[in-house]
Amino acid sequence: MAPPMRSLLTDPDRYLQSFRLFLTNSTEHQSMQEFMERKLPAVIASIGNGKSAINILSVGGGAGEIDLQILSKVQARYPGVTINNDVVEPSADQISKYKERVAGTSNLENVKFTWHEETAYEYESRMNAEKKAKKWDFIHMIQMLYYVKDVPATIRYFHSLLGAQAKLLIIVVSGTSGWETLWNKYGSSLPVGDLCSYVSSANIKRILDSAGLKYQVHELPSHMDITSCFIEGNKDGELLLDFLTETCEFSKNAPPELKHQVMEELRKPGCSEKRDGKVLFNNNLSVIVIEP
Repeated sequence: MAPPMRSLLTDPDRYLQSFRLFLTNSTEHQSMQEFMERKLPAVIASIGNGKSAINILSVGGGAGEIDLQILSKVQARYPGVTINNDVVEPSADQISKYKERVAGTSNLENVKFTWHEETAYEYESRMNAEKKAKKWDFIHMIQMLYYVKDVPATIRYFHSLLGAQAKLLIIVVSGTSGWETLWNKYGSSLPVGDLCSYVSSANIKRILDSAGLKYQVHELPSHMDITSCFIEGNKDGELLLDFLTETCEFSKNAPPELKHQVMEELRKPGCSEKRDGKVLFNNNLSVIVIEP
């Protein structure tokens, strides 16, 4: 009998391995970078007006690759202005990579970095305990809302920290992506439990609408090459399957019928398209920009 399925997040090393492979095999970062180049300048155009310092809060900043791009756009819009960039990130490994990236980047003299090795929830609890309610000019939560227990409460809390003319930027998978299709069909059969929730832009829009908040949505096309998932015994394919299902060693541990259904689903047009002999999973993203 196969061992019971467990969440990929119970094995942080395997999670990071599969996450890095996902970034290598997908156009995720390219799609975000294109957004930062083309659309972000308009989003941040007024966040620092009349301010001697700009406060930015990165929630789930990871290894800082996208954060540094955001900072370069803020610097370009507000040359010479001091930027206080606080990072909330629970992974010590990611923080040390972020620090290395900062050390190797020039033109950051006017940016003050503060790293908090904690989850969004731990940060909120600490701030409440310390009775601190610092206002921020720009808060971003990029691909991290899957890992909070209470998505509406998390959005509410960080939205409450926005100053005048500030913006809260959220990036999650799009409601039109393959993730939405896969999760809606099979989420209840997979072992995510407390560690991860299936959230797409469709869920976020419902939350924002019911809270009466003003926001804009930008759709970012993206895909991930999952061809290796269909090669029996392929190590990369197995890691990508783990990432897609958030399940540790899905190939080995999933009941055969579930594995068969998921593999079939991944080939269908609702999840992927076939192009040049490859299977490309629809990894479309949504950027949601929320007003104070």
